Amino acid sequence: MANLEVREVWGGYGDVTVLKGVTLAVESGQVVALVGANGAGKSTLLRTISGLLRPARGEIVLEGERIDHAAPHHVVELGFIQVPEGKQLFPQMTVEENLLVGSTCQRAKGDRAQSLDEVYVLFPDLADRKHQNAGSLSGGEQQMVAVGRALMGRPKLLAMDEPSLGLAPVVVERLFEVVQEIRKTGQTILIIEQNVQRALEMADRGYVMESGQIVLTGTGPELLKNEHLKTHYLGM
Repeated sequence: MANLEVREVWGGYGDVTVLKGVTLAVESGQVVALVGANGAGKSTLLRTISGLLRPARGEIVLEGERIDHAAPHHVVELGFIQVPEGKQLFPQMTVEENLLVGSTCQRAKGDRAQSLDEVYVLFPDLADRKHQNAGSLSGGEQQMVAVGRALMGRPKLLAMDEPSLGLAPVVVERLFEVVQEIRKTGQTILIIEQNVQRALEMADRGYVMESGQIVLTGTGPELLKNEHLKTHYLGM
């Protein structure tokens, strides 16, 4: 059963059309990678799914419910939780305060203590720094807080927008290890990522977006063998 279905969605910003008939699906328990160059429309699609932007045409269905005109808070209550590009933490708040912000939706409040324990098991360094201001952490540590905050919302679908952006290679490796650990719990994940090789290596299914359209789709291994993708994204 599809956790998320995007059907022929058009949209963008005012008179500027960015998404041009985008169709994709994320099945429950899958890791799905959406890859493409800067400006392809990947983040615009996430904002549209989240309810921050309204599609001009098309349908978006989450957990069997149409959400293409739903309020953002309702989309969160249904279980679509984002790790936004650029982390977007509250720098003057502590690590733990930032994490607790993620559990303010009604569906997650009752599991707040358990969720916090689970995040600290996944990220033991954050447990050691829970009383430290988030703005004083390294970039990699801040990204872990952003991931942990999203997990505090008990997502049915965890959407990650460019999680490796601006991070050192060793931190990127750790980040992808964490994603693999999260997927072992059965978590459904939609990851938008410019590191095409790593994203597709772990994806059950991948979509390649160019100029607001899906131009290729297939399993991760299938796409990594695709000549167009190898030439334009992997430099091979």
